[in-house]
Amino acid sequence: MSRDAGALTLPRAEPFQLLRVATPDTRAEAPVPSGSPSPIPSAEDVKPERPSRGGQGSGSGSSQGGGGGRRGGSVPLQRRSGDGDFREVLGKGLNRCRRNLVTVAVFSLAVNLLILAMPIYLFQLSDRVLTSRSIDTLVMLTVVVVGAVVMHVFMDMMRRFILMRIAVEAESKLGAPVLAAAAKASQAGSSKEFQTLADLQQLRSFLTGPVLLMMLDAPVAPVYLLVVFLIHPDLGMIVSATGVILLVVAYFNQRLTAAPFSTASAYSSRANLQADAMARNAQVINAMGMIPESVMIWGRETAESLKAQVNAQDRNILMSALSKLVRLGTQVCILGWGAWLSLNHSLTGGMVIAASIVAGRALAPVEGTIEGWRSFVAARSAYGRIRSLLLNSPLNLERLRLPRPEGRLNVERVLYVPPPNKKVILNGINFTLEPGESLAVVGASGTGKSTLGRMLVGSITPTAGAVRLDSMDLRNWDPRQFGESVGYLPQDVQLFPGTIKANIARMRGDATDAEVFEAAEMADVHEMISQFAQGYETIVAMDGSPLSGGQKQRIGLARAFFGDPRLVVLDEPNSNLDNPGEVALARALIRAKERRITVVAITQRPALLKSVDKILIMKDGSVQAFGARDEILPILAGKRPGSGLAE
Repeated sequence: MSRDAGALTLPRAEPFQLLRVATPDTRAEAPVPSGSPSPIPSAEDVKPERPSRGGQGSGSGSSQGGGGGRRGGSVPLQRRSGDGDFREVLGKGLNRCRRNLVTVAVFSLAVNLLILAMPIYLFQLSDRVLTSRSIDTLVMLTVVVVGAVVMHVFMDMMRRFILMRIAVEAESKLGAPVLAAAAKASQAGSSKEFQTLADLQQLRSFLTGPVLLMMLDAPVAPVYLLVVFLIHPDLGMIVSATGVILLVVAYFNQRLTAAPFSTASAYSSRANLQADAMARNAQVINAMGMIPESVMIWGRETAESLKAQVNAQDRNILMSALSKLVRLGTQVCILGWGAWLSLNHSLTGGMVIAASIVAGRALAPVEGTIEGWRSFVAARSAYGRIRSLLLNSPLNLERLRLPRPEGRLNVERVLYVPPPNKKVILNGINFTLEPGESLAVVGASGTGKSTLGRMLVGSITPTAGAVRLDSMDLRNWDPRQFGESVGYLPQDVQLFPGTIKANIARMRGDATDAEVFEAAEMADVHEMISQFAQGYETIVAMDGSPLSGGQKQRIGLARAFFGDPRLVVLDEPNSNLDNPGEVALARALIRAKERRITVVAITQRPALLKSVDKILIMKDGSVQAFGARDEILPILAGKRPGSGLAE
């Protein structure tokens, strides 16, 4: 078998810094020219950043764990730069967006004041030009009004440009934190938190849509109202009464549509999750004829969403129609009452027309807000979900960056009772592994073995008790550092779309060819990879093709050993392996022991038991037996019943 690592061509890259979105030492990065209020960010602005391997710098030295790791040098304690305080992203991180919104509001004020030139122009044409028949007056008025219209269009265009950049900047600043927080929140297996990414797009659509512009025009309505009062107090009173009525309509519109829109959003999210589940299990539902049932479940959630949406939209349409009726009735009242005042020589015809136009501009923002209330409610709910996700993320907690772990694992009376059924999954699990020791966890199906494995890698947290790596509770490790010190092969192996090389390297751009080759050698998969025409450059598709189930499992094993981890947890690592794969797995465990890597293997197959130091038998979520391999094998052979495993 060739050991020439030179065949790999993984490009070298400077290691990224850890995802930093608003910490004091990073806010000065990527300076923005002051002349641009809200520029479109580059790809670097939205890309999470990463630290050097282990977070301890690139110093050399012997591994603390004794495994000869090239990055495991002993270094003094230091404070981490942080995953990024997501609360600061919502605060200081979006300050520029808020300032630019104020700029848009100022532009909106100018836009609405300039539009007053049109009714004034009509008023002057009716009362001055047509009566005096002065061509010079007509030309001058037209020039002034054309200039005002040009400025109106220019400023309206500028505020739309700024809003687009505000939307893009908000999504770029929130995108990486939302994705990171969603990934952390969904580590227990749920994918609903990733729906928050759709909330980001909805928020961006609202920022660039017409409803926000209508709402920004609303503060200028009192100016229009004042102009109508200046034309005649009676007309001003009519417009004021109409404004109050429209505000009442808007209030009832909010009260009537808030609950149905919320219900529709909840059912829509559930329908999307069902569609995602169908996509993940497409082969199963096609092979077993489950398409009608799957579609029925999706259709049930979608039907409830559409029912609530129709209910809310019907109410919104009713309120919109009522507001439109009020506004058109107001126009009739103004024209009719203005004509009566004109007949009594209190107003001129031009004043009546101007008052009608200005009144329409005063009431249009309120009516537009009522019509677009659904968009506002949806955007507000989307921002609320984004805010809740970021504020409650465990990644907000700053943790001390510890020395590289040795691999000592302590599980102390772990109890796990997941909500909401309150069924005890793990009960009083207690054991200790020294660096370099290997443990096989066996037991019947449903005894909590996989749950224990997920708990050992920090995917779920115990209800009581503690899991410690080098005496430190897993919850208190820096997430990035802990992830680089741990390898995990789940029961259901999923690879990312990309090359085999990238999958082994955990999709890291700073991984070296030597590191990838070392992980492949560690898992004894180099020879298997060499059989592919493109070798390490073989592209893995979304569904895992062209790899078989066993090949995916072996690539996942190499990924677990990438980076010289100190603790590796393997959940049914040989479930899809043939005899050569079993032999390769046994060799990997031997190499792990030589490097003092602590290994926990969850298995139902006896072949793996010969390669471990200790065996733990689980029954009904509790430890039935735990000890050295030679002490436990006789129990598995049948001398003690209830083990759930036989030779």
